[in-house]
Amino acid sequence: MNATREQLDDAAGLSRRLGQRVRSARAARAMTLKQLATESGISMPYLSRVERGDGNVSIAVLGRLAGALNVSIDVLLSDHERLGPDYVLIVEMLKRQPSDSLRRIRGWLVSQLEHKPPLPHAGSSQRIALTGLRGAGKSTLGPALAAALDMPFVELNTEVIQAAGMSINEVFSIYGQAGYRRLERQCLEQVIDRYPRVVLATGGGIVAEPATYELLLHSFFTIWLHATPDVHFRRVMAQHDVRIATPQLRDEAMANIVSALTARRNLYALAHADIDTTLLDGAAVRNRALQLVQPQVCSTEKGVFS
Repeated sequence: MNATREQLDDAAGLSRRLGQRVRSARAARAMTLKQLATESGISMPYLSRVERGDGNVSIAVLGRLAGALNVSIDVLLSDHERLGPDYVLIVEMLKRQPSDSLRRIRGWLVSQLEHKPPLPHAGSSQRIALTGLRGAGKSTLGPALAAALDMPFVELNTEVIQAAGMSINEVFSIYGQAGYRRLERQCLEQVIDRYPRVVLATGGGIVAEPATYELLLHSFFTIWLHATPDVHFRRVMAQHDVRIATPQLRDEAMANIVSALTARRNLYALAHADIDTTLLDGAAVRNRALQLVQPQVCSTEKGVFS
């Protein structure tokens, strides 16, 4: 039986939406087309067609793309972007709950939607996490904030390096994006287990992993540090990174900063607080962060950010 025009239009629309979701997921993870092709085992010409929305995608190809991007297939097919990033994180939060708790949670949600008095917060901990793109100032603010609050400072990437016994680049090279993200999640869980009080600097792409980001937001008072793309770029340049040593690579790095910030902005904005560091020096950023976190730390026993 021949397909109707409506069926063909529906299929074309699904292909376009799938292509957009793949592009967005790739940009949020700062992956190039070549990297995604390599990690998924899909040729670059075919992957380009998929992202344009004119590829005939099979279930097997969907599975390989989802695996390389470290997302479930339903994320690539569902209409979650219409509902916003909160929806995705709520789903991930529910996935972490034991099955016998879901009925109670559903009842609580119903009571909230019906405007009944809220339930009291559970206990919380004095943990602070810094998120943002590279060049936002996480590694500068983290130690200063930790010293001011008499807390340990931990960089999640350092935890990953120690757990893997190799550099971040080697982790990506050997295990791919998905392997790195699984290790990042494990290290975050270990930080939560070890440190009731800590300032944590996270990798810029952690917000693109819904399950990991939901755990971070649940367990930490989270601050998004951000600046304009050109300021991010100047700060990265000041680090003398050999990966952007040539003009061509610098142009590519700037483009990656813009695309990653665009793809992640709504996710970063879910943090409990944010600081625009564009025009601020280190001392000003620290002082602003202290203004944000001291009420949370002092009110821990009241369950402010449980």
